[in-house]
Amino acid sequence: MNLSKSIDFLLENAGAVIQYRLHKEILRDLKQTQEENLLEQVYQTPLFKLLSTYVKPNGYIGRGMHSWDNWRGEVLHRTPLEDGEAAARLLSYYSIPKTHPYVAGFVKAMRGEEALREEFSYIPPEIERFENRSIGLNNGNCLLGLILAMQSLLGSGDDEEVRYFQDISLKGFERVLEISSLGEITKERKTQGKYHYPYIEADEYFPCSYTLAELAYTTSWRTAENIQMLADSLNHINTIMKPDSNMHIKVGNKYYVPCFALNRPLRPFRYDVVDIILYRRILTEIAMLGVGERVGIIRESAANVQDAIDSDGILRMDLDSNHNKRYSPKNIKYPTPYVDVRLEADYKRKYALECDLTFWAVQFLSLAEEAKGNKKTANDPHKSA
Repeated sequence: MNLSKSIDFLLENAGAVIQYRLHKEILRDLKQTQEENLLEQVYQTPLFKLLSTYVKPNGYIGRGMHSWDNWRGEVLHRTPLEDGEAAARLLSYYSIPKTHPYVAGFVKAMRGEEALREEFSYIPPEIERFENRSIGLNNGNCLLGLILAMQSLLGSGDDEEVRYFQDISLKGFERVLEISSLGEITKERKTQGKYHYPYIEADEYFPCSYTLAELAYTTSWRTAENIQMLADSLNHINTIMKPDSNMHIKVGNKYYVPCFALNRPLRPFRYDVVDIILYRRILTEIAMLGVGERVGIIRESAANVQDAIDSDGILRMDLDSNHNKRYSPKNIKYPTPYVDVRLEADYKRKYALECDLTFWAVQFLSLAEEAKGNKKTANDPHKSA
């Protein structure tokens, strides 16, 4: 695997965020002065400066988390970035150090009962949501699961106070290995309706995008056995899940659509198809687990990415078909839960979109390649990790 042309292209054309992450994560050649200079450029990017206006005295950023945009005519977020989840995702995607005051203050606020109760008391539905914040934690579909996952994205998921969510997340993937079809854990609704989907109980273990992220951004759970279990589980998902399967979560007497539960087959990367709104993000987080090419969709995606990189080192995608236009990365502006990752500040700038796609290709292929080395090390007791 030779990514030198791709890296040279990024070094010449990418903006501050990609330059910083490329040197930090891929090249791993940052000196202190260079890191400080690049971070200062990141802090001057438009979205980071906008985020700074949403930081509250108690450290919380924005209002709510994956919350209402408006309530009975009142606009609750001036921009999507004023939501707590979007704020956490921006800080994570920009790789802002956990020691930065914005990150440290945000994590502290998310761990404080008084601060959280204040932040989730501005409209009646949020008060109820906060009181019931832990119902559904086993499948990641609750406010507490979201709060814990965001702390992990911010680099604090291995801390003793929140590490228990790693065990819960692992159990969700273990649960998948115990079944041969989704129907073994779902129940049928007694009432009829347009969305008469089968459901799981709130305390059922099941993986979703938040439990996946929880594991992707943490390390203390990582053993050879756990990594192999995750590889087996992800492959099993693609064996037993159906493309048209739908599922609800039952909480009390209400039924909710789970946030990206892994109840459908996961699709490998193709340059000509943008499969879902979280397309590359899900693949990246699976690769971050260290499972490498033991997972079929990672193996197939890695081959497809390499084939899709042009001779000049640039990854380009066909974004002109009607389906692809709908989910095109060109439409991304803010880091909401419902979009892929964007790192370039201005897509009007020449090569900005190509830089985002190419950095993802370099990152993804590097993660897949790194997993090969980790697997060899895990299998050889004479080598250290």
